[in-house]
Amino acid sequence: MKSSAYLIARLAIGATIFGHGLVRLPKLAAFAQSTAESFEKSILPVALVLPFGYLIALGEFIVGLLVLLGLFTRAAAFAGGLLMVLLIVGTSLVENWGAIPSQLLHAAFFIVLLQFGEANSWAVDNLLGRKA
Repeated sequence: MKSSAYLIARLAIGATIFGHGLVRLPKLAAFAQSTAESFEKSILPVALVLPFGYLIALGEFIVGLLVLLGLFTRAAAFAGGLLMVLLIVGTSLVENWGAIPSQLLHAAFFIVLLQFGEANSWAVDNLLGRKA
């Protein structure tokens, strides 16, 4: 039963993060530019925000794909959790308080994957003989 619950949690967070990245990749430059514009009044310089806008979409796509597949699951979950922390910091800097609960929920899913990784039995990691 634990492995089924873990699978659903892994697929749920993987699908949402993968979906975020997937829809942003075709419009990557516009997404990065829009992100940079939303930080114009923050303390962060555009020179830092613009490249991060590109990395957000790529990171979401890669982390989401890895989590969906159950490949390098622990590392992908850790990277996803760190991505959520960075997004929460950025969201706080522009005072977009309404987005933070969603980001915290995503972070909680990554924490679950990290905490209960031993239940990750339905994963490519297992097919390759890797520990989750």
